[in-house]
Amino acid sequence: MFLSDELYGQYNIDQVLVELINTKPIQRLKKIHQAGATFLVDHHFNGNRYDHSIGVMLLIKKLGGSVREQIAGLLHDVSHTAFSHIIDFVFDNSEENYHETIFEKVILDSEIPSILEKYQIDSNEIFEIDNWELLEKELPKLCADRIDYTLRDMHTYFGTPKKEIEAFLNSLVIVDGEICVNSIEMAEWFTVIYYQLAIDYFLDPISIYSYDSLAKIIKLALQNEMINLNDLLLDDMQLMTLIQESNDKEILELINCLNAKVELEENDQDYDIHRKGKRRIIDVSVSLDGKTIQQSSLLSDKIAKMNKIAIEKSEKGTFVKIKR
Repeated sequence: MFLSDELYGQYNIDQVLVELINTKPIQRLKKIHQAGATFLVDHHFNGNRYDHSIGVMLLIKKLGGSVREQIAGLLHDVSHTAFSHIIDFVFDNSEENYHETIFEKVILDSEIPSILEKYQIDSNEIFEIDNWELLEKELPKLCADRIDYTLRDMHTYFGTPKKEIEAFLNSLVIVDGEICVNSIEMAEWFTVIYYQLAIDYFLDPISIYSYDSLAKIIKLALQNEMINLNDLLLDDMQLMTLIQESNDKEILELINCLNAKVELEENDQDYDIHRKGKRRIIDVSVSLDGKTIQQSSLLSDKIAKMNKIAIEKSEKGTFVKIKR
């Protein structure tokens, strides 16, 4: 089967991947917004976890990863709750990893293990995230997951040119199992767009406001037993419908405020919301000769300066004043 993607083009994928793509957990991701709660305030942010999961799978294939690692890439987000990371805000989970804690259960409760067994693949092998060098790396390194959501979100939401993305993808090299770029210029380019997403967008007042508001709604609905944790594995709109059907006056007022146009400003002296969020600092690995690896912040004063600013912003967080 040939599969086309906006960023990576067309690839012929293995039959096991075709069958996995058609499972309910993967198809559900079409209705889980990548931008989470922000989608409710600005429908422009309408990318979904399905496209990202397909993208990670294809990027791993492009980089020479095994079929098993492509499977791990395809499945890595199946346990995201409705509105992606919103549950981390509900539980004040600074690591933003709730979906990882339920990952195995979501897969084992689905048809996925039987498909893997059909192709002589042990589910437990897929669960061992440390097996997959291309899929996941701790910050500040590059990995397929981090690369795809950065490129995809910046292209979809902010118009990063396809030509620039292709140039970056062509610069990627694998050295000792690590994803690197082959030039300082490409390291600088990726660092710029990464921080536009991870700092300027993730910590933008509209993002902070929308997540804070929806987290309050979901927390209240859980406390009042209008929904339970299993309901969070519905899709975005199914969960919102379930909450709205409670007809709880306080919750309906909060939803109305979330959907309304709101005027916000950053104000660290007079604020209604303050949030830091997960610290996201990138230091792209560079290999100029295809053999040795160097950290880009040691090669580029521009990157070192961007990292310093990003650290300061992450530590300060965003102070949001609701003006309306």
